[in-house]
Amino acid sequence: MSHALNGKGVVRRETIARIEQVADEIGYRPSPIAQGLQNSRLGLLALVIRPLHSLDTFLPEGVDYFLRMAGAASLAAMEHGYSMMLIDDPTRPDAPLSATAADAYIVTEPFANDPVLTLLSERHIPVVSVGSDPARPGQFIELATRDWEEAILVLDHLRATGGTRIALLTGTDENAWNRESEDAYLEWCARHGLTPDIAAFPESEGEGVGEAAAERFFGAAGTRPDAIFCLTGRHAAGLTAAAVARGIRIPEDLLVAAGSGAIQNRISTPSVTTLDLHPEGIAARAVEVAVGLAEGRTPTGPLEVPRATLDVRDSTRRAPV
Repeated sequence: MSHALNGKGVVRRETIARIEQVADEIGYRPSPIAQGLQNSRLGLLALVIRPLHSLDTFLPEGVDYFLRMAGAASLAAMEHGYSMMLIDDPTRPDAPLSATAADAYIVTEPFANDPVLTLLSERHIPVVSVGSDPARPGQFIELATRDWEEAILVLDHLRATGGTRIALLTGTDENAWNRESEDAYLEWCARHGLTPDIAAFPESEGEGVGEAAAERFFGAAGTRPDAIFCLTGRHAAGLTAAAVARGIRIPEDLLVAAGSGAIQNRISTPSVTTLDLHPEGIAARAVEVAVGLAEGRTPTGPLEVPRATLDVRDSTRRAPV
């Protein structure tokens, strides 16, 4: 039957006509997945956003980076004639069979020794990583992120707006973003003769870290920061609210800036300065590379993400003295 419907093999014309008639009567349609497997391509890409795996929800309140990334990747895939599938973790024991059925994968912000990259590599499934696996840099095709450059951009801004004791509030995920940002901060402090002050809280706690972070930086006697660089927008939102509740004026007493944004940072009082990482541009370039890999082409051109820009808001706008 499959040979008759797919035009393969040697089947009499009368037999083909009869089979097509029966198939039409019963509403039979060939499986596109089976056909895709036979043709070695399904026209399907997969996006695995690894930071979502460490959160307690796939819809973290206020964080539009993931929505912008997923939406832009889906539209970019359609421009190339592909569909996009968003999946959680294809290495899970209960992962559906479709989790490893795509022609090529985009894995964003992988963890150290990321099992997703290992699985895809072992199965010889094309994959492009947005950012490196920090334990295996350069082992996979990857778009180079600008974590170091972005951290310096924020730190220079805090210093230019009056920060003299600048602390870092980072996450705990074992990814290149946290590691490289911290390394950049340490190098920047050494270059400017400043004493590093670093605190780390899980990304999954979001704004809930606010009081604990404020206690960490302002609860004990000693040198207190007059500026804090928070890697995530939700951490920045929580810290800002907790600082204001303690009577700390922002930006007069404390400057706050974040390495990524959330809706809370735009609508809070005061609003918070953040980096815009331009996930739409990241998604478009990652899809371009993934499509090429799916079609057997070697990636060309710069394998890097677009440059981030700084959205300056109230938390770093000090009146001229």
